[in-house]
Amino acid sequence: MTVASTTSVNVKQAVPFFGVTNMETSLRFYVDGLGFKMKNHWIPDRAEDHPDGRIRWCWLQLGEAAIMLQEFRPQSRPKETLGTGASVSFMCEDALALYREFKSRGIQTRKRPFVGNRLWVVPVTDPDGYRMEFASPTDAPEESELTE
Repeated sequence: MTVASTTSVNVKQAVPFFGVTNMETSLRFYVDGLGFKMKNHWIPDRAEDHPDGRIRWCWLQLGEAAIMLQEFRPQSRPKETLGTGASVSFMCEDALALYREFKSRGIQTRKRPFVGNRLWVVPVTDPDGYRMEFASPTDAPEESELTE
């Protein structure tokens, strides 16, 4: 049992790492649309690999949550649809306030916020198809939908 306690103390944070097809488009979505802040980034210094000097990897943060994005090289983009079968849930104080903020910045949700598992859920999909949900606890009835 000592191994489990050492492991649990050693793990600090899970950070989703998304391969993206266009970094500029993704940054507009995450930074301008969802409000993430860029905390770190990488621009390759080898001009023969990436002669345009653009960001190829970044660490983005929103509150205590973080994600990493890295642009695929043209020859390494997978043939499969990106994001299939997975989604990331961000636990929030007030998901509905985030929904209104996202909406004011032009972000479309997959559907109206709804209640599932005693949480308000705000579902969004990024430009590459990665699904995310911003969720906060509620006492509203299951399967309720936000009406405005």
